[in-house]
Amino acid sequence: MASTNGNASSERKHAKSQSTFQFENTSTAIAASQMRNSLNKLADTVPDPKMRKQFETQMDAFFSLFRRYLTDKAKGTAVDWDRIQPPNPEQVICYDDLPDSVTTEFLSKLVVLKLNGGLGTSMGCVGPKSVIEVREGQSFLDLSVRQIEYLNRKYDVNVPFVLMNSFNTDDDTQSIIKKYEGHNIEIITFNQSQFPRVYKDSLLPVPKDINAPIDSWYPPGHGDLFESLENSGVLDELISRGKEILFVSNADNLGAVVDFKILSHMVESKSEYIMELTDKTRADVKGGTIIDYDGSVRLLEIAQVPKDHTEDFKSLKKFKYFNTNNIWISLNAMKRIVENNELQLEIIPNSKTISVGKAESDISVLQLETAVGAAIRHFKSAHGVNVPRRRFLPVKTCSDLLLVKSDLYSLAHGSLEVSPGRFGPAPLIKLGGHFKKVSDFQKRIPHMPKIVELDHLTITGNVNLGKGVVLKGTVIIVCSDGQKIDIPNGSILENVVITGNLSILEH
Repeated sequence: MASTNGNASSERKHAKSQSTFQFENTSTAIAASQMRNSLNKLADTVPDPKMRKQFETQMDAFFSLFRRYLTDKAKGTAVDWDRIQPPNPEQVICYDDLPDSVTTEFLSKLVVLKLNGGLGTSMGCVGPKSVIEVREGQSFLDLSVRQIEYLNRKYDVNVPFVLMNSFNTDDDTQSIIKKYEGHNIEIITFNQSQFPRVYKDSLLPVPKDINAPIDSWYPPGHGDLFESLENSGVLDELISRGKEILFVSNADNLGAVVDFKILSHMVESKSEYIMELTDKTRADVKGGTIIDYDGSVRLLEIAQVPKDHTEDFKSLKKFKYFNTNNIWISLNAMKRIVENNELQLEIIPNSKTISVGKAESDISVLQLETAVGAAIRHFKSAHGVNVPRRRFLPVKTCSDLLLVKSDLYSLAHGSLEVSPGRFGPAPLIKLGGHFKKVSDFQKRIPHMPKIVELDHLTITGNVNLGKGVVLKGTVIIVCSDGQKIDIPNGSILENVVITGNLSILEH
């Protein structure tokens, strides 16, 4: 009797899985068809024929991404953890092993591109993140321009400086770059795609016409670089001028300066793609890493990792490096891959909530993004270079801002250089919610403390730092709710924990 029930259960289960598969396939086909119709209707709302053609090209790219997302979802496609291995020695080369015979002749083949699509909202700022002041009254953009201008002047070359803007940052950026017109630098800008956000429940686009509110659209991540550079005509223009290598980095990474050793290595090794990796620390465990997948090199992001292997992914032993997003790419190879429609970048679904129209509650939407690092598997002789930590100096929070504004670094031709008095890695800095916005940070820490001998700093609560404060070793300042801590001018704090309520009077 038990045996009969077992067979019946097995058959039912098999039939169910078949029907589930058919249901998913049908659902995918219907969702794709509905999306295609909606995108066609959206295109009909663009009055100018030339603009409509550009819009349709973008919507075709979006539809391709959307259809791949549906297919992957129906298949349940995920990375097979058993096929993942740490990279082998040919797939990651040590920076120190690169030849020291640095030649500058390759500079004439170089183009520098900054990913400039992000806003400074996470740090409480309005407008492009690249215009936040980081050092001596200068913004990320100012420092990048100074670096390239110095290269051009010193070596008598013309390295073009390219900005990939988004619809969020383009207008402001165009106004800001006018101030560089008298400088020895050529600035080229283009916009990445503007894709429609998708309702999570119906899988239909949020915008109903081209003039829909800005919240209805999104820039689809920096993996969009390849097609947008091609569609803008900038890729062909650069190739026609004999440019061969594109150095890409995030606008907020102050460590991403042109490196002659990597540039020479790329030309001499005939590699089409090089990703800069740096050693992972406890603070970087969520960063994407390079892996060997069935003998080919790939990027693995935490979003792709099966939940039961998350801790394996974060392990410093198995995956020692993470992606800095400093990437060197052959322009001719990029042209070939885009023209042949070879790019199949892993999709990163990003859930958001927005308010649409007069809706009383927030609405769940989906935006499908891709990462530039995921393209590594499409290029010949692609590999990673394990670079020193100084090449990864991003400013994502005000904790990072304190670091780069401090005496730990000095400024030379737009580049930050570590103080000779510093030994070991940069200190770990954690500032609490009272310091989240740049305006609050500047109010509470109007003068940067001296931190050359600091190892760890934590500040939470209503805390203000005076002028000429010196921090050494481990310093923890925790202010309770409703209390206040003022650190007076000239204080030297070394290996201390300060809690409660404190206003020290100066003697």
